Amino acid sequence: MLGFRGKKKNDQDTGVSADFQRALMQEVMTTELLRIKALIATTALLAVILGTVYFFASEAVSRVWHGNLRPEYLYSIIVPFILFELWVHGQITRHMQQGRDLPVIRRYIGALIETSMPTVALALHINSMGSVAALGFVTPMIYFIFIILSTLRLDFWLSTFTGAVAAVQLFCMAMFYHPAVGDQAEPLYYHAARSLIILICGVLAGAVGHQLRRQFESSIKAATARDRITNLFGQHVSPQVVERLMAEGTKTNSDIRRVAVMFVDFRSFTAGARTRTPQEVVDRLDGAFAVLVEILDRHGGIVNKFLGDGFLALFGAPLHAPDPAHRAVAAAREMLEANSRINEETSWPLRIGIGIHIGEVVAGNIGSPRRKEYTVIGDTVNFASRLEALNKDFNSQFLISEAVRDALGEACGDAVSLGEVEVRGYEQPMAVWRLG
Repeated sequence: MLGFRGKKKNDQDTGVSADFQRALMQEVMTTELLRIKALIATTALLAVILGTVYFFASEAVSRVWHGNLRPEYLYSIIVPFILFELWVHGQITRHMQQGRDLPVIRRYIGALIETSMPTVALALHINSMGSVAALGFVTPMIYFIFIILSTLRLDFWLSTFTGAVAAVQLFCMAMFYHPAVGDQAEPLYYHAARSLIILICGVLAGAVGHQLRRQFESSIKAATARDRITNLFGQHVSPQVVERLMAEGTKTNSDIRRVAVMFVDFRSFTAGARTRTPQEVVDRLDGAFAVLVEILDRHGGIVNKFLGDGFLALFGAPLHAPDPAHRAVAAAREMLEANSRINEETSWPLRIGIGIHIGEVVAGNIGSPRRKEYTVIGDTVNFASRLEALNKDFNSQFLISEAVRDALGEACGDAVSLGEVEVRGYEQPMAVWRLG
């Protein structure tokens, strides 16, 4: 326990961080797969449109391309590009299955290869229809498809890189194929301005992708934190408690807390279960627990763990609660009343036993490296368990310790002293009080 307490590194923060990074990586790679599918679908659609136009309007195509367009030239770009994207899709899928991320350099190489596709197509168009016509035709606009879809990379610098590659390649193509006629200054500014717009679009796409990534991070962080809390404290923790745990944070290193510990058990439940079907047993327990746990939630307690036909509840851990003894006793009284109402409406009445003690406990996240849970340890817990078991001996339903009686003060006027009672595991008799 000393070694556990002496940990300098917060296990919970490390666990949440690791879970968060894995979830974020999966989300980013999922959007990357979506981007690739969109690219493949768009490219295939352009190929179909190209083939359709060429087949039904071959004369118009010949006039635009001066009779120099051959569809196989463009298909020689489109088909390898689709095959490349399918290969990238397979690589990303494989990395996701292995729980590994893609290397950054491969992302940039992929962006460079993809964004170069319109450049190669533009070169073919220039050879077919001339530089002036080709640079003013639709091919340069294809760059925007890659820039827009780059937002799905959720990476500002990758989108900016895509825009920069498109801008530089378009400008270089314009300068390289520039016709040697007229004043050279005007075309330079013309093409530079157009390339600048493309670069700006890449930056804007990066900003949008970065904002989407931040939103993903926020939602994933909240989800992983909720999962972490559920793993530590169980699915029975109410949404309100989860929100408080997320807002206030939870310490997983052990510490000393003053806590009211409540043990609850259904008497003779096993005997009654023998004559009923498993489903009837589960339904009866679920119905009873649902009511009791809801009462605990309202009084600021949490179920630390279910113990077959009973449970251990805490007031004051993991969240601080003022007057934990008052809260625990108030919750227990209401639970007894609720159980009585349930018994009047069912053919299987259950007698409940409750024991409450208050004192210091060691509270923390305890377990193996692969599976931990928040729990409390100490004599306070042991004595609360013994108190609950004494209900059998006194044919009672609700017993409290001397410490709880003192903490309640005048609010405990109906407490009945049972005197000094021999308690299993304790050498000296202990004062026990009964509440109705």
